[in-house]
Amino acid sequence: MNYKTQMEAAKKEIITKEMKVVAEKESIDIEKLRELMACGKVVIPANINHTSLSPEGIGEGLRTKINVNLGVSGDCIDYENEFDKVKLSLEFGAEAIMDLSNFGKTNTFRKQLIDMSPAMIGTVPMYDAIGYLEKDLLEITAKDFLKVVEAHAAQGVDFMTIHAGINKRAVEAFKKTKRITNIVSRGGSLLFAWMEMTGNENPFYEYYDEVLDILYKYDVTISLGDALRPGSINDSTDAGQISELVELGALTKRAWEKNVQVLVEGPGHMAINEIAANMVLQKRLCHGAPFYVLGPLVTDIAPGYDHITSAIGGAIAASNGADFLCYVTPAEHLRLPNLSDVKEGIIASKIAAHAADIAKGIPGARDIDNKMSDARRRIDWEEMFSYAIDSKKAREYFESTPPAEKHSCSMCGKMCAMRTTNKILNGEKVEFCSDK
Repeated sequence: MNYKTQMEAAKKEIITKEMKVVAEKESIDIEKLRELMACGKVVIPANINHTSLSPEGIGEGLRTKINVNLGVSGDCIDYENEFDKVKLSLEFGAEAIMDLSNFGKTNTFRKQLIDMSPAMIGTVPMYDAIGYLEKDLLEITAKDFLKVVEAHAAQGVDFMTIHAGINKRAVEAFKKTKRITNIVSRGGSLLFAWMEMTGNENPFYEYYDEVLDILYKYDVTISLGDALRPGSINDSTDAGQISELVELGALTKRAWEKNVQVLVEGPGHMAINEIAANMVLQKRLCHGAPFYVLGPLVTDIAPGYDHITSAIGGAIAASNGADFLCYVTPAEHLRLPNLSDVKEGIIASKIAAHAADIAKGIPGARDIDNKMSDARRRIDWEEMFSYAIDSKKAREYFESTPPAEKHSCSMCGKMCAMRTTNKILNGEKVEFCSDK
């Protein structure tokens, strides 16, 4: 094998087994896929040590993928519950799972997750640094941070969020902006604190080439984190966000030069009228690299319903060029999500991704909608349930108030429009009172 990463193989015109799987899943010409990968517009995050992986492609011309965040915190240390979330995520077809555990020794959980998951696995090494190194923030050295990156890569993590763009230049732009919500990225805030306390440059920026060497060794895709993403609609598209995005564009090219695959992360909170322009701006400044968005949440006043505010923003973002959606649950801003929250977040994100794929004209995206519509016309309930994103919930709703007339539902009964039209087109009479 004369390549280390999927990008290197693509540049050398080598077709990998992962490319073959993705081309079949996406019904895309494999040579076109290879070309998109060679120029960085598509990635296949596939760590050489993640042997249970079912590869997925992220980027231009492919289906919009979704990511599920999970992991323990200091207030909720229940690994069994987190594995239940993993199983649920896989059941509903999430293509990626990020382990954001930030308490204790997380390597055992992460290893088990990588061993059993066909979905891509992502992490944020910055979250794990304090627990892994057993040092307080001020005691951690720049080289220490790289040790955590190496540990995650060696375990088999497919993509890592690395907040390399929040360098001293970006921090100065942030400070001048006078935001309402300042820095809302957990990893970004920790790096900002470390930089301010030590007076040093961001270690992931200062030693970026060494970070890339580690990622290249294991074929880990770098997900360039947006430490200065807006945490409120007031702060969106400000100098802090854009200055960091400019840095991420330069870092993208440097990663490609070392044959490391790149995702670029994006906002955040953002009013609807700014989303499309932000997608165009990101693609332009970051040279067409796949865009990974958290939301964006289109209003700040819906705690408990932020899976909905996120799905609205996510659908608009993806239909305008975003390639990868990070789910948001109803628990966002409130608590660690439980199993029910995770399900609601996944469903909302899947709806957003699918709606965007229809809008983008992804080949075959409409097929299942057309099948559902045909089953509705024929009033075939079992077939309708089989096409539903959440077939169990659809069935439970239908059966909770069963109709007297089986070829209808309890909403319209015999006055069902489908039933009426079908009877007339079949040459039958429409009668409502004959059974009285």
